[in-house]
Amino acid sequence: MGATLENLGLALIQAEGAHVAHNYHPLPVLAHSAEGVWVTDIEGKRYLDLLSAYSALNFGHGHPAILAAAREQLEKLTLTSRAFHNDRLGPFASALSQLCGKDLVLPMNTGAEAVETGIKVARAWGYRTKGIPADAATIIVANGNFHGRTTTIVGFSDDPTAHDDFGPYAPGFVHVPYGDAEAIAAAIDENTAAVLLEPIQGEAGVVVPPDGFLTRVRELCTENNVLFIADEIQSGLGRVGETFACDREGVVPDMYLLGKALGGGIVPLSAVVANEDVLGVIRPGEHGSTFGGNPLAAAVGLRVVEMLASGEFQTRAKALGEHLEAALHPLIGHGVSAVRIAGLWAGVDIDPAFGAGREIAEKLLARGVLVKDTHGQTIRIAPPLTIRATEIDWAVEQLKHVLSA
Repeated sequence: MGATLENLGLALIQAEGAHVAHNYHPLPVLAHSAEGVWVTDIEGKRYLDLLSAYSALNFGHGHPAILAAAREQLEKLTLTSRAFHNDRLGPFASALSQLCGKDLVLPMNTGAEAVETGIKVARAWGYRTKGIPADAATIIVANGNFHGRTTTIVGFSDDPTAHDDFGPYAPGFVHVPYGDAEAIAAAIDENTAAVLLEPIQGEAGVVVPPDGFLTRVRELCTENNVLFIADEIQSGLGRVGETFACDREGVVPDMYLLGKALGGGIVPLSAVVANEDVLGVIRPGEHGSTFGGNPLAAAVGLRVVEMLASGEFQTRAKALGEHLEAALHPLIGHGVSAVRIAGLWAGVDIDPAFGAGREIAEKLLARGVLVKDTHGQTIRIAPPLTIRATEIDWAVEQLKHVLSA
């Protein structure tokens, strides 16, 4: 039976390789089922998930409360398009706006759609409210950013893999070093509509800016009548031990871009959240999505927001993040060159003498731990917020074994 399942798994992976475009380089594991923090492959082997689908699974695989909301809605109504009202969108938008402390929500599907929407809103606000001349609006972005993979977004990426060979690119973006508030101050001029930042850069390897950076960005944006747009698609919704990464400095941006965990690991769901004076510039017909705000996604999103409103997951992420940091720190100098951590989210730089990030990820896979590499030498650790301390300890032990071997 084991050999039969192994052959079937190999055949399925080969079929995927033959018929799915090669826009990813997945690790050689064939997931079949999952529950909580554990994924099971087609042969029955279990793996501890330390990636959480890039933070889309903050609440784990198949959280009972989220599944219940989805099942209940599946039997009622899943899609109408925004041509009509549905009875789930209003409650979802009300709850999310309250969680964010804002007036309005513009629902979309993916994180990249949220970023594209934020760019459109910022430009419209720049022309219609700030008075920037037509087609002159600029948006300040940071080096090392990752906001998605649409042609507009990759146009202001400095990662060659994301950027090269997809031009021509949209103009209107000004680059500054990440974490350098005074570079932002120097870049702002009368045509600046917004500053678009990840409060913590995720794809770059969980890069945490210097203390006070976000506070200074907020001050600069207020002083110069510029929107502060926080891309909290990976960092938000409990991941860093706060509801949002901006909360670490008590900063409130003009616009939140949300996604990933907002859909509970069940449906794609993203949102732009801002006050009426910002998001109100968009008029009927100027932006939309057939699936954006669909009742199934709204029902799931409402349940996610309700769960976050209790504060339980933020508290867990903060405490378990401290536990993870304490476990990882002794590895520095023993195969690990640096650790960056915010809540339950860590970037672990592997000493090149011990292998590339991909090699370490593959060796951890063989020992039942799922992580993913980024930028060559870094592995990211972002388990579901439901993980237990003992499971963290076990995972770190596997990393120790891999490095010592």
